[in-house]
Amino acid sequence: MFEIACDKPHRGSAAACASALPPLPGLGPGGAVAFAPPEPGVPRRPAMPRERLREAGPGSLSDLELVALLLGSGLPGHDVFEVARSLLKHFGSLRAMLDAGREEFEGIRGIGPAKSSKFVAVLELARRALAEQIEEKPLIDSPGAVEDYLRLLIGGRAHEVFVCLFLDIRHRLIRTEESTRGTLTRMAVYPREIVRRALMLNAARLIVAHNHPSGAVQPSASDRRLTRILREALALVDVQLVDHLIIGTQETFSFARHGLD
Repeated sequence: MFEIACDKPHRGSAAACASALPPLPGLGPGGAVAFAPPEPGVPRRPAMPRERLREAGPGSLSDLELVALLLGSGLPGHDVFEVARSLLKHFGSLRAMLDAGREEFEGIRGIGPAKSSKFVAVLELARRALAEQIEEKPLIDSPGAVEDYLRLLIGGRAHEVFVCLFLDIRHRLIRTEESTRGTLTRMAVYPREIVRRALMLNAARLIVAHNHPSGAVQPSASDRRLTRILREALALVDVQLVDHLIIGTQETFSFARHGLD
């Protein structure tokens, strides 16, 4: 077992355990939505977003309109735009909203299983679309797509997560597996188990990645040591470690790109 200290969790992460969070903005007593008034200069009700979507495309819509379209309907006494505005205020960002689980959505008054499932499905569809893209050609030819995929997969997690992308001899993706999920303070990685999985999947290459919940992507001493141990262990069974990526919310650090072991 190789144990590494986790990066400090990002306190603003929407996926953080509710018991560890301070009172969230936009919520009233008991998790009820405290409906937010429009910002000065922002129309209370945008005009016909469905029609504008058809005529000008999704890029023409504001965040508020897109969230309203996903919601579909409001609550008695509160139209869908009021609910959408309050959700945006509650989560603080679109990424935090998309990283939230069903339970967090359903803890908000007026957001039941149907509405929460729509938001969860949007992120899952984006993940799968990127997974299809990186499966279509050798990953060595599409490093940007790999990084985008990993940001969607683990970039917004509240805890550190370690994932492995197993590749064949032509650098094509065989499988993505979550190897380890850390706690708030520590994450244990088992190089022997990773080597065993590579052999079982007949992998010739491997990309590994983990996230830093704080968003910072500079590698720690333990990150460097883990990379070296994995590279040496995989070399014993003739499997190449192509890269170790550290995924932040906005940035990515590549050991291969920086020439680090």
